This record gives sequence, structure tokens and C-alpha cells, in this order.
Amino acid sequence: MAGEIPDLEALERSGTGKGAARQARREGMVPGIVFGGDADPLPIQMPFNALLKRLKAGQFKSTLFNLKVDGHDDVRVICRDVQRDVVKDLPTHFDLMRLRRTSKINLFIPVEFINEEKAPGLKKGGVLTIVRNEIELRVTAGDIPEKIVIDLEGLDMGEVIHISDVTLPQGAKPTIDRDFVIANISAPRGLRADDAEEGEEGEEEAPAEE
Repeated sequence: MAGEIPDLEALERSGTGKGAARQARREGMVPGIVFGGDADPLPIQMPFNALLKRLKAGQFKSTLFNLKVDGHDDVRVICRDVQRDVVKDLPTHFDLMRLRRTSKINLFIPVEFINEEKAPGLKKGGVLTIVRNEIELRVTAGDIPEKIVIDLEGLDMGEVIHISDVTLPQGAKPTIDRDFVIANISAPRGLRADDAEEGEEGEEEAPAEE
């Protein structure tokens, strides 16, 4: 995550348990908890609209924040979970974990593909098949990448992109210990079907061995 660490402002929440959480929601707040590190868990709350805006902006769970709560020292945190209403899909609770800048954590980082117009395989009518649109990496809390960029320039039909083909940010490592596939450029379905039919015809026309 390049650049300045964004602030995340919250309020300390008095009381814990379901009753206190329901009271927070009635007041237009979303209850949360901060845990981890060398300190006790801290009940907090955020205005519903402020949290919803953060969630809609994307990458809330892969962003390192500087948490600011009145009466407490600022601390770096990352979101570990957001509970949502099963019907409305709106946030009802969130969990933040305290981190040191040097802490190592596992995060899913989104993948972005560029230069599709410079890929010969796509120009010929090939299809970019994305196997993974995000990759779980073990990263340092103070240097979380916003995304992994994969350059498609020069790739032809039939080529496969493995994790070993990708230049990862310094210090980042995949959590899966094998050379897994991220995407490939495959022939259009119609072309694949035509090739298969031609193969079958060739087999039928082949002379029998005496």
C-alpha cells in the first residue's frame, strides 16, 4: 500500500454485549471492536454512513488504517471482518486488528490486467479467462500493495499466466506454495469446437492399417 496511511476515525463505545450493540445501531452507528497487540479489546463505533462509504470505496479489508479514537493513542489497524445483515447486506458490526508496521499478515490483493489491446491472442479473437481475480499474499503491514498488475502485452492464444510470471512487490510472497494459474488466453468456444470436429473427421478418414 503505497503512500500515506489513511485515518479511520471512530468513537469509543460504552458497554459491550448485544444490548449495547443494538443501542449503537439505533443511534445510527455501527458497533465494532479493536483487538490484538498488547492492549485490551476496545469497543468502538462508527457512523453508519461513514463506514458504508468506506466499504463502497473498495479494499476496506486490505487497507492499513491509522485508527483515531478520542482518549486513546493512534494505532495502525486492519479490518479482519465485517458482519452484514443477511437480508439487506448492510454492515452490522466490524472487527479491527492492531498491527505494528513490521507485522506480517495474509491478505487477498486484487489483480488488474493491463494492455489487453496489445495481446496478439486477444486481437485474434481469443478470450482472457481469469482464474483468480485476487491473490492471497503474505505482506508486511507497512507496505501493503493496492493491487497486483499483470501486463498482457505480447501474449498469444494458448498462453497461461502463472504466479511465477508475476513480479510481486518486495517482501510479498504467495501463501500457496505451488506455481498456480492466474489467467490464460484461450481460443473462442466456436473455434475450439471447430478444431475438435476437424480432429474427429481426420480420425475417421485415416486409412486402416493392414
